[in-house]
Amino acid sequence: MTDDQPPGLTVRELRVAFDGFTAVDGVDLHVAPGDLRFLIGPNGAGKTTLVDAVTGLVQATGSVRFGGRELLGRPVHRIARLGVGRTFQTATVFEHLTVLQNLDIAAGADRRPHTLLRQRRGVPPAVEEALTTIGLTGHANRPAGTLAHGQKQWLEIGMLLVRDTPLLLLDEPVAGMSHAERDATGELLRTVAADRTVLVIEHDMEFMRAFASSVTVLHAGRVLSEGTVAEVRADPRVQEVYLGHPLPAATAGRIAEEA
Repeated sequence: MTDDQPPGLTVRELRVAFDGFTAVDGVDLHVAPGDLRFLIGPNGAGKTTLVDAVTGLVQATGSVRFGGRELLGRPVHRIARLGVGRTFQTATVFEHLTVLQNLDIAAGADRRPHTLLRQRRGVPPAVEEALTTIGLTGHANRPAGTLAHGQKQWLEIGMLLVRDTPLLLLDEPVAGMSHAERDATGELLRTVAADRTVLVIEHDMEFMRAFASSVTVLHAGRVLSEGTVAEVRADPRVQEVYLGHPLPAATAGRIAEEA
């Protein structure tokens, strides 16, 4: 990392266009390690497209830097090797394998093919630590397909942790979860974000209010507002986008105080 490059994820003038339609229009964004950043906005705001650009799934212009390296223009697998991990709304785990086997495969993702065929002796420390972090130690030998919905999401996060992934991009991690699962996921994200860079796409405003360190609001492909939860909730522009009109000043002030 160069001296003038801040740690974390730095996005500058990011643009993504599809057949003349601009989905992401000049977005600037910086997420520092330790900042549990939530990315919110109405449907079609460009949230998922932005993450697609960061991970190499769509072509984009501008700049996306992480760890002092430019990500734009690199293939998906090389971006992943630079420490960029992503989850989707539907967990992608090996359902016929156990929780432990899923984590062990993820931990060996960078091993040579012939070494993957060898049975490991014991459980690698990184796998044990991930099991503890995601709260699935007691389910280590269960087939992943038998886990509850929330537990599958935790397992997918664990599969990134065993690779010591420093940048996590999580797409609606609590969609479809129970209240208990949602709260447990929020605490997990706080733990994970303590020493990593974490960006969460989310529609659940209650979850965002409870767990976000900071918030970026996208609207029509641009950054509409950014700041703490209280600052964003009190922003008349955000109120207009979500409610159709800005709230009275007294009400906005009360909301900011309650946040």
